[in-house]
Amino acid sequence: MIVLKDTQAKLLGALQAVCGIVERRHTLPVLANVLIRKSGPSIALTTSDLDIEVGHAVELGGDAGEFATTVSARKLIDILKAMPPDQIVTLTAEPGRLRLQGGRSRFTLHTLPAEQFPLVARAPHATTLRLPQHVLKSLVDQVSFAMAAHDIRYFLNGVLFNTDGRLVRLVATDGNRLALAEATVDAELPAQQVILPRKAVHELQRHLLDDQGDGSAGVEIRLAPAQASFELNGISFITKLIEGRYPDFNRAIPKANPHAVTLGRAALLECLQRASLMTSDKFRGIRLSLAPGALRIVSSNAEREEADEDIDVDYGGAPLEIGFNVTYLTEVLGETDAEMVTMALQDAASAVLFTFPERSDFKYVVSPMRL
Repeated sequence: MIVLKDTQAKLLGALQAVCGIVERRHTLPVLANVLIRKSGPSIALTTSDLDIEVGHAVELGGDAGEFATTVSARKLIDILKAMPPDQIVTLTAEPGRLRLQGGRSRFTLHTLPAEQFPLVARAPHATTLRLPQHVLKSLVDQVSFAMAAHDIRYFLNGVLFNTDGRLVRLVATDGNRLALAEATVDAELPAQQVILPRKAVHELQRHLLDDQGDGSAGVEIRLAPAQASFELNGISFITKLIEGRYPDFNRAIPKANPHAVTLGRAALLECLQRASLMTSDKFRGIRLSLAPGALRIVSSNAEREEADEDIDVDYGGAPLEIGFNVTYLTEVLGETDAEMVTMALQDAASAVLFTFPERSDFKYVVSPMRL
Protein backbone atom coordinates (compact mmCIF):
# COMPACT_ATOMS: atom_id res chain seq x y z
CA MET A 1 0.00 0.00 0.00
CA ILE A 2 1.28 3.49 -0.90
CA VAL A 3 0.77 5.42 2.32
CA LEU A 4 1.66 8.80 0.82
CA LYS A 5 3.16 10.33 -2.30
CA ASP A 6 4.10 14.00 -2.41
CA THR A 7 7.03 16.40 -2.53
CA GLN A 8 9.86 16.34 -0.01
CA ALA A 9 9.06 19.93 1.03
CA LYS A 10 5.43 19.21 1.89
CA LEU A 11 6.14 16.02 3.84
CA LEU A 12 9.11 17.53 5.68
CA GLY A 13 7.10 20.60 6.65
CA ALA A 14 4.27 18.46 8.02
CA LEU A 15 6.69 16.34 10.05
CA GLN A 16 8.60 19.32 11.44
CA ALA A 17 5.30 20.80 12.64
CA VAL A 18 4.81 17.89 15.07
CA CYS A 19 8.31 16.60 15.88
CA GLY A 20 9.56 19.47 18.04
CA ILE A 21 8.62 17.62 21.24
CA VAL A 22 10.31 14.33 20.32
CA GLU A 23 13.26 13.68 22.63
CA ARG A 24 16.32 11.63 21.70
CA ARG A 25 16.09 9.46 24.82
CA HIS A 26 12.93 7.72 25.97
CA THR A 27 11.78 5.14 28.49
CA LEU A 28 9.33 3.91 25.83
CA PRO A 29 10.85 3.27 22.37
CA VAL A 30 7.57 4.20 20.64
CA LEU A 31 7.86 7.77 21.94
CA ALA A 32 10.74 8.33 19.51
CA ASN A 33 8.29 7.62 16.70
CA VAL A 34 5.68 9.63 14.86
CA LEU A 35 2.20 8.10 14.57
CA ILE A 36 1.07 8.03 10.94
CA ARG A 37 -2.66 7.45 10.58
CA LYS A 38 -4.08 7.40 7.05
CA SER A 39 -7.71 7.85 6.09
CA GLY A 40 -8.15 8.24 2.34
CA PRO A 41 -5.92 11.08 1.06
CA SER A 42 -5.65 12.60 4.55
CA ILE A 43 -2.67 11.79 6.78
CA ALA A 44 -2.75 12.55 10.53
CA LEU A 45 0.72 12.89 12.05
CA THR A 46 0.99 12.73 15.85
CA THR A 47 3.84 12.86 18.38
CA SER A 48 3.78 12.58 22.16
CA ASP A 49 6.08 12.61 25.20
CA LEU A 50 3.26 11.49 27.56
CA ASP A 51 2.80 15.09 28.81
CA ILE A 52 2.41 16.88 25.47
CA GLU A 53 0.77 15.72 22.26
CA VAL A 54 1.01 17.50 18.90
CA GLY A 55 -1.08 16.51 15.88
CA HIS A 56 -1.31 17.77 12.31
CA ALA A 57 -3.59 16.61 9.48
CA VAL A 58 -2.48 17.11 5.87
CA GLU A 59 -3.31 15.64 2.45
CA LEU A 60 -0.32 13.78 1.02
CA GLY A 61 -1.76 11.56 -1.70
CA GLY A 62 -1.26 7.80 -1.82
CA ASP A 63 -3.71 4.91 -2.10
CA ALA A 64 -7.22 5.01 -0.70
CA GLY A 65 -7.95 3.11 2.49
CA GLU A 66 -7.17 3.02 6.18
CA PHE A 67 -3.71 2.49 7.62
CA ALA A 68 -1.79 3.28 10.82
CA THR A 69 1.77 2.72 12.03
CA THR A 70 4.63 4.48 13.83
CA VAL A 71 8.15 5.12 12.56
CA SER A 72 11.24 6.92 13.88
CA ALA A 73 10.61 10.65 13.64
CA ARG A 74 14.29 11.69 13.60
CA LYS A 75 15.33 9.15 10.97
CA LEU A 76 12.47 10.12 8.70
CA ILE A 77 13.27 13.84 9.02
CA ASP A 78 17.01 13.29 8.50
CA ILE A 79 16.38 11.30 5.33
CA LEU A 80 14.03 13.94 3.94
CA LYS A 81 16.47 16.75 4.73
CA ALA A 82 19.06 15.01 2.56
CA MET A 83 16.71 15.16 -0.46
CA PRO A 84 15.97 18.13 -2.75
CA PRO A 85 12.73 20.06 -1.95
CA ASP A 86 11.02 19.25 -5.26
CA GLN A 87 11.80 15.52 -5.00
CA ILE A 88 8.69 13.32 -5.14
CA VAL A 89 8.72 11.01 -2.12
CA THR A 90 6.77 7.77 -1.84
CA LEU A 91 6.14 5.93 1.43
CA THR A 92 5.03 2.33 1.01
CA ALA A 93 3.79 0.02 3.77
CA GLU A 94 5.28 -3.45 4.12
CA PRO A 95 4.91 -5.95 7.00
CA GLY A 96 6.72 -4.46 10.02
CA ARG A 97 8.38 -1.68 8.05
CA LEU A 98 8.00 1.30 5.73
CA ARG A 99 9.86 1.74 2.45
CA LEU A 100 10.70 5.32 1.49
CA GLN A 101 11.69 6.12 -2.06
CA GLY A 102 12.76 9.41 -3.58
CA GLY A 103 14.28 9.41 -7.06
CA ARG A 104 16.84 6.61 -7.12
CA SER A 105 17.21 6.55 -3.32
CA ARG A 106 15.47 3.87 -1.28
CA PHE A 107 15.28 3.41 2.51
CA THR A 108 13.68 0.72 4.64
CA LEU A 109 12.56 1.81 8.11
CA HIS A 110 11.53 -0.32 11.09
CA THR A 111 8.04 0.37 12.46
CA LEU A 112 6.17 -0.24 15.71
CA PRO A 113 2.41 -0.94 15.88
CA ALA A 114 0.13 2.11 16.13
CA GLU A 115 -1.65 0.42 19.06
CA GLN A 116 1.47 0.92 21.20
CA PHE A 117 1.44 4.70 20.73
CA PRO A 118 0.22 6.48 23.92
CA LEU A 119 -2.28 9.23 23.19
CA VAL A 120 -3.07 11.91 25.78
CA ALA A 121 -6.59 11.48 27.19
CA ARG A 122 -8.81 14.50 26.48
CA ALA A 123 -10.31 16.42 29.41
CA PRO A 124 -14.14 16.23 29.22
CA HIS A 125 -14.91 19.72 30.52
CA ALA A 126 -13.05 22.89 29.65
CA THR A 127 -13.42 26.66 29.37
CA THR A 128 -13.10 27.77 25.74
CA LEU A 129 -11.80 31.09 24.47
CA ARG A 130 -10.39 32.40 21.22
CA LEU A 131 -7.53 34.86 20.72
CA PRO A 132 -5.86 36.32 17.62
CA GLN A 133 -2.52 34.62 17.12
CA HIS A 134 -0.49 37.82 17.25
CA VAL A 135 -2.05 38.69 20.62
CA LEU A 136 -1.20 35.35 22.21
CA LYS A 137 2.27 35.37 20.61
CA SER A 138 2.93 38.82 22.04
CA LEU A 139 1.82 37.73 25.52
CA VAL A 140 3.96 34.58 25.47
CA ASP A 141 7.03 36.34 24.08
CA GLN A 142 6.82 39.06 26.74
CA VAL A 143 6.97 36.67 29.69
CA SER A 144 8.51 33.35 28.63
CA PHE A 145 12.12 34.43 29.22
CA ALA A 146 11.35 34.94 32.93
CA MET A 147 10.34 31.30 33.55
CA ALA A 148 12.43 29.19 35.91
CA ALA A 149 14.26 26.28 34.28
CA HIS A 150 14.90 23.59 36.91
CA ASP A 151 13.58 25.12 40.12
CA ILE A 152 12.61 22.74 42.93
CA ARG A 153 9.50 24.91 43.22
CA TYR A 154 8.08 23.06 40.23
CA PHE A 155 5.20 25.52 39.76
CA LEU A 156 7.73 28.19 38.72
CA ASN A 157 8.94 26.09 35.77
CA GLY A 158 6.19 27.38 33.53
CA VAL A 159 3.84 30.27 32.77
CA LEU A 160 0.65 31.18 34.60
CA PHE A 161 -2.31 31.56 32.22
CA ASN A 162 -4.95 33.63 34.00
CA THR A 163 -8.40 34.74 32.81
CA ASP A 164 -10.60 37.18 34.71
CA GLY A 165 -13.50 39.05 33.14
CA ARG A 166 -12.25 40.47 29.85
CA LEU A 167 -8.59 40.18 30.78
CA VAL A 168 -6.15 37.44 29.79
CA ARG A 169 -2.89 37.55 31.76
CA LEU A 170 0.32 35.60 31.42
CA VAL A 171 2.83 35.66 34.27
CA ALA A 172 6.28 34.10 34.62
CA THR A 173 8.77 34.26 37.47
CA ASP A 174 11.92 32.48 38.58
CA GLY A 175 11.84 33.93 42.09
CA ASN A 176 14.25 36.76 41.24
CA ARG A 177 12.19 38.52 38.57
CA LEU A 178 8.60 38.56 37.38
CA ALA A 179 7.08 39.42 34.01
CA LEU A 180 3.35 40.14 33.58
CA ALA A 181 1.58 40.77 30.28
CA GLU A 182 -2.13 41.13 29.68
CA ALA A 183 -4.63 41.66 26.87
CA THR A 184 -8.33 42.52 26.68
CA VAL A 185 -10.70 40.16 24.85
CA ASP A 186 -14.24 40.66 23.56
CA ALA A 187 -15.85 37.89 25.64
CA GLU A 188 -16.53 37.74 29.38
CA LEU A 189 -14.34 34.98 30.81
CA PRO A 190 -14.63 33.14 34.13
CA ALA A 191 -11.90 33.63 36.72
CA GLN A 192 -9.49 30.77 36.11
CA GLN A 193 -5.76 30.13 36.20
CA VAL A 194 -3.61 27.26 34.99
CA ILE A 195 0.17 26.74 34.80
CA LEU A 196 1.58 25.79 31.39
CA PRO A 197 4.82 23.75 31.60
CA ARG A 198 8.04 25.27 30.26
CA LYS A 199 8.37 22.79 27.38
CA ALA A 200 4.77 23.39 26.34
CA VAL A 201 5.32 27.17 26.34
CA HIS A 202 8.32 26.86 24.01
CA GLU A 203 6.42 24.49 21.72
CA LEU A 204 3.49 26.91 21.59
CA GLN A 205 5.88 29.73 20.64
CA ARG A 206 7.12 27.60 17.76
CA HIS A 207 3.65 27.42 16.20
CA LEU A 208 2.29 30.90 16.85
CA LEU A 209 2.36 33.35 13.95
CA ASP A 210 2.74 37.09 14.26
CA ASP A 211 -0.43 37.65 12.23
CA GLN A 212 -1.48 41.28 12.05
CA GLY A 213 -4.08 40.79 9.31
CA ASP A 214 -7.83 40.56 9.66
CA GLY A 215 -7.61 38.45 12.80
CA SER A 216 -8.95 35.34 11.07
CA ALA A 217 -5.83 33.40 12.08
CA GLY A 218 -6.92 32.78 15.64
CA VAL A 219 -6.15 30.30 18.38
CA GLU A 220 -8.90 28.28 20.03
CA ILE A 221 -7.90 27.60 23.63
CA ARG A 222 -9.50 25.10 25.99
CA LEU A 223 -8.54 25.25 29.65
CA ALA A 224 -9.36 22.42 32.05
CA PRO A 225 -8.11 21.79 35.62
CA ALA A 226 -5.40 19.36 34.47
CA GLN A 227 -5.07 20.05 30.74
CA ALA A 228 -4.90 22.81 28.13
CA SER A 229 -5.33 22.47 24.38
CA PHE A 230 -4.65 24.84 21.49
CA GLU A 231 -5.94 24.63 17.91
CA LEU A 232 -4.02 26.79 15.40
CA ASN A 233 -2.79 26.62 11.82
CA GLY A 234 -4.09 23.06 11.46
CA ILE A 235 -2.12 22.02 14.54
CA SER A 236 -3.75 20.30 17.53
CA PHE A 237 -1.61 20.89 20.61
CA ILE A 238 -2.48 19.34 23.99
CA THR A 239 -0.50 19.59 27.21
CA LYS A 240 -0.83 18.45 30.78
CA LEU A 241 -0.65 21.28 33.32
CA ILE A 242 1.60 21.84 36.31
CA GLU A 243 -0.29 21.21 39.53
CA GLY A 244 0.33 23.62 42.36
CA ARG A 245 -0.50 27.07 43.63
CA TYR A 246 1.20 29.87 41.75
CA PRO A 247 2.54 32.80 43.84
CA ASP A 248 0.28 35.84 44.16
CA PHE A 249 1.72 37.99 41.38
CA ASN A 250 -0.16 41.09 42.54
CA ARG A 251 1.73 41.07 45.85
CA ALA A 252 5.06 40.85 44.01
CA ILE A 253 4.48 44.11 42.11
CA PRO A 254 5.68 47.09 44.22
CA LYS A 255 3.02 49.76 44.63
CA ALA A 256 4.78 52.63 46.44
CA ASN A 257 7.68 53.81 44.28
CA PRO A 258 8.68 57.40 45.11
CA HIS A 259 11.89 57.22 43.07
CA ALA A 260 11.32 56.94 39.32
CA VAL A 261 13.22 57.79 36.17
CA THR A 262 12.25 57.48 32.49
CA LEU A 263 14.87 57.12 29.78
CA GLY A 264 15.42 55.74 26.28
CA ARG A 265 15.16 51.96 26.16
CA ALA A 266 17.65 51.48 23.31
CA ALA A 267 20.27 53.73 24.94
CA LEU A 268 19.94 51.90 28.27
CA LEU A 269 20.12 48.48 26.59
CA GLU A 270 23.28 49.40 24.64
CA CYS A 271 24.92 50.75 27.78
CA LEU A 272 24.08 47.59 29.74
CA GLN A 273 25.40 45.38 26.94
CA ARG A 274 28.71 47.26 26.99
CA ALA A 275 28.91 47.04 30.77
CA SER A 276 28.22 43.30 30.67
CA LEU A 277 31.49 42.77 28.78
CA MET A 278 33.32 43.30 32.07
CA THR A 279 31.27 40.74 33.97
CA SER A 280 31.97 37.00 34.10
CA ASP A 281 29.82 33.97 33.37
CA LYS A 282 29.66 33.14 37.07
CA PHE A 283 29.01 36.68 38.30
CA ARG A 284 26.78 38.91 36.19
CA GLY A 285 26.35 41.72 38.68
CA ILE A 286 26.34 45.41 37.73
CA ARG A 287 25.78 48.56 39.80
CA LEU A 288 23.35 51.35 38.91
CA SER A 289 23.93 54.67 40.67
CA LEU A 290 21.13 57.17 40.33
CA ALA A 291 21.84 60.83 41.11
CA PRO A 292 20.23 64.13 40.04
CA GLY A 293 20.61 64.38 36.27
CA ALA A 294 22.61 61.19 35.75
CA LEU A 295 22.49 57.40 35.84
CA ARG A 296 25.86 55.68 36.14
CA ILE A 297 26.31 52.01 35.24
CA VAL A 298 29.37 50.23 36.64
CA SER A 299 30.63 46.67 36.21
CA SER A 300 33.81 44.83 37.23
CA ASN A 301 35.31 41.34 37.42
CA ALA A 302 37.77 39.26 39.43
CA GLU A 303 40.70 40.53 37.32
CA ARG A 304 39.93 44.04 38.57
CA GLU A 305 38.80 45.16 35.15
CA GLU A 306 36.03 47.73 35.20
CA ALA A 307 33.58 49.57 32.97
CA ASP A 308 31.49 52.59 33.83
CA GLU A 309 29.24 54.79 31.73
CA ASP A 310 26.92 57.73 32.41
CA ILE A 311 23.52 58.41 30.91
CA ASP A 312 21.81 61.81 31.23
CA VAL A 313 18.38 61.42 32.85
CA ASP A 314 15.62 63.67 34.14
CA TYR A 315 15.88 62.81 37.83
CA GLY A 316 15.91 65.15 40.80
CA GLY A 317 15.46 62.77 43.73
CA ALA A 318 17.86 61.50 46.37
CA PRO A 319 20.94 59.52 45.25
CA LEU A 320 20.45 55.74 45.12
CA GLU A 321 22.74 52.82 44.38
CA ILE A 322 21.43 49.36 43.52
CA GLY A 323 22.84 46.13 42.07
CA PHE A 324 21.32 43.84 39.44
CA ASN A 325 22.01 40.72 37.46
CA VAL A 326 22.61 42.40 34.09
CA THR A 327 21.01 39.51 32.19
CA TYR A 328 17.69 40.20 33.91
CA LEU A 329 17.74 43.72 32.48
CA THR A 330 19.05 43.08 28.96
CA GLU A 331 16.54 40.27 28.38
CA VAL A 332 13.48 42.40 29.10
CA LEU A 333 14.81 45.44 27.24
CA GLY A 334 15.58 43.25 24.23
CA GLU A 335 12.08 41.76 24.12
CA THR A 336 10.32 45.01 23.21
CA ASP A 337 10.62 47.79 20.67
CA ALA A 338 9.23 50.47 23.01
CA GLU A 339 11.05 53.79 22.85
CA MET A 340 11.06 54.62 26.56
CA VAL A 341 11.34 52.66 29.80
CA THR A 342 10.54 53.72 33.37
CA MET A 343 12.41 52.42 36.42
CA ALA A 344 10.56 52.92 39.71
CA LEU A 345 11.59 51.84 43.20
CA GLN A 346 11.07 52.55 46.87
CA ASP A 347 14.69 52.31 48.05
CA ALA A 348 17.99 50.55 47.30
CA ALA A 349 16.88 47.34 49.04
CA SER A 350 13.51 47.01 47.28
CA ALA A 351 12.48 45.37 44.03
CA VAL A 352 12.43 47.63 40.97
CA LEU A 353 9.39 47.97 38.72
CA PHE A 354 10.07 48.39 35.00
CA THR A 355 7.26 49.67 32.79
CA PHE A 356 7.00 51.14 29.31
CA PRO A 357 4.96 54.38 29.07
CA GLU A 358 3.41 53.46 25.71
CA ARG A 359 2.54 49.94 26.91
CA SER A 360 0.35 49.79 29.98
CA ASP A 361 -0.25 46.05 29.49
CA PHE A 362 3.23 44.93 30.63
CA LYS A 363 5.07 45.02 33.96
CA TYR A 364 8.45 43.64 34.92
CA VAL A 365 9.81 43.34 38.46
CA VAL A 366 13.44 42.61 39.36
CA SER A 367 14.85 41.95 42.82
CA PRO A 368 18.11 43.76 43.67
CA MET A 369 21.43 41.93 43.89
CA ARG A 370 24.01 42.32 46.63
CA LEU A 371 27.40 43.37 45.24
